[in-house]
Amino acid sequence: MSDSTYLIAADLTLALHAAFIAFVVGGQGFVLAGWLRGWGWTRRRGFRLAHLGAIGFVVAQTWLGLLCPLTVLESRLRALGGGSPYSSTFIGHWLQRLIYFDASAWVFTALYTAFGALVVVSYLAYPPRKARRDAAGTTPVEKA
Repeated sequence: MSDSTYLIAADLTLALHAAFIAFVVGGQGFVLAGWLRGWGWTRRRGFRLAHLGAIGFVVAQTWLGLLCPLTVLESRLRALGGGSPYSSTFIGHWLQRLIYFDASAWVFTALYTAFGALVVVSYLAYPPRKARRDAAGTTPVEKA
C-alpha cells in the first residue's frame, strides 16, 4: 500500500474511534433523556447491552493498563504511512484534537470508571425491556 493509503486508513480508524466515543457518551445522554422523557427505544435490550458492553470494554482496558486498540491501530497505520504516530491530515488533525488530551493515566481510569458506574446505575435503575410481541408473534420493530 502507498503512504497515502495508510494515512487514509489511519483517518478512517480515527473516525471510527470518534464514532465509538460518540456512541458511548451520546448513548448515555440518550438513555438519561429517554428515562426523563419516556422514550421507549432507549429501553431496547440490544441497544442497552451494546452500550453497557462498550463502556465495560473501556473500563476493563484501562484497569488492565492496556492501550485502546483503535489508538494502537491508528498510530501503527500513521507510522506505516511515513508519518509520526500523530501527524495527520486536516481531518485527522481536528478529530485528534477532539478526542485526545494530555492527562495522567489515573485521570482517564477515574473518569472511565465513574462514567462506567453511571452507565451501570442507569442500566439497573432504568432497565431495558423485552420486546413485546403481538398476536402474530412479531415485535413492533419487525412490522416496520
